[in-house]
Amino acid sequence: MSNLPNCPKCNSEYTYEDGNLLVCPECAHEWSLEADNDNAEDAKVIRDANGNVLSDGDTVTVIKDLKVKGSSLVVKQGTKVKNIRLINGDHDIDCKIDSLGAMKLKSEFVKKI
Repeated sequence: MSNLPNCPKCNSEYTYEDGNLLVCPECAHEWSLEADNDNAEDAKVIRDANGNVLSDGDTVTVIKDLKVKGSSLVVKQGTKVKNIRLINGDHDIDCKIDSLGAMKLKSEFVKKI
């Protein structure tokens, strides 16, 4: 048997080599083994305003009043946000705030509890 990694997209074990690329026959995803290793090393660490490392499922508190774009609502300082999810992008926290609903926040405006 070959020692090729499973597909990162669909986790299929039937990957094969095609030149410098690895290919998944089930979902047609193509990637290079070198890029796969680089991504593992370059995993972005997301930190709160105090420098604590955040992870999925953490509970955080908002450290300043934040205006909600496109409405007159405000996320008040001290609002507790439970069960956060970390995502890539400018707003790197995806969460649900009880009184406001689904929201994306920047990690620089929260602190870990």
